[in-house]
Amino acid sequence: MIRPIALIALSLSIPFSFSAHAGTTMETKGPAFAPPAFSSFCSREPRLCSTSGGRKVVALQPQLNTELQQVNRAVNARIAERSDMANVGKEDDWRVPTAYGDCEDFAILKKRELIRRGWPASALLLTVARYRGAGHTVLTVRTSEGDLILDNLNGSVRDWSKTPYSYFARQAQGNGSRWERIGGARPVQSTAAGN
Repeated sequence: MIRPIALIALSLSIPFSFSAHAGTTMETKGPAFAPPAFSSFCSREPRLCSTSGGRKVVALQPQLNTELQQVNRAVNARIAERSDMANVGKEDDWRVPTAYGDCEDFAILKKRELIRRGWPASALLLTVARYRGAGHTVLTVRTSEGDLILDNLNGSVRDWSKTPYSYFARQAQGNGSRWERIGGARPVQSTAAGN
């Protein structure tokens, strides 16, 4: 889990279903600082930090929606929540978890699993937010139905604007070592043509 100082430096399980109203995308508002532990993680796992190549927005067909749901639930079931301090003896340490991890570890493993299934890294963005006074990391998946969140605190995949978080920053598309500040929500219809 990202500590509040790191952020300064920088439910129910209801399945997602296609609906008549489209979701929203994150409006970005310029550069942001990356979480401090992100840099050392990227030096160890450059492929999982990448956001280059491929489509920036995935056309979310029913089978891909099912795949997102499966990956989110499978990783949440496979990894036990444990703080970095208890797990590796550090305040903040990003890594691919094997049995234990905290929020960013869950998000990283979900990104790896989706890349292995053929999803483009350019549409899979590690994202930091605040929840109940603490830092929280999720995986944002950019889709034709909006920016969807895969989260270790919720079994469902939801539109980012329908989550209880205050979002701060996410990886920049095309350059995963850069981060961007997150602004408001824009309806998919107004942004789909430009992506």
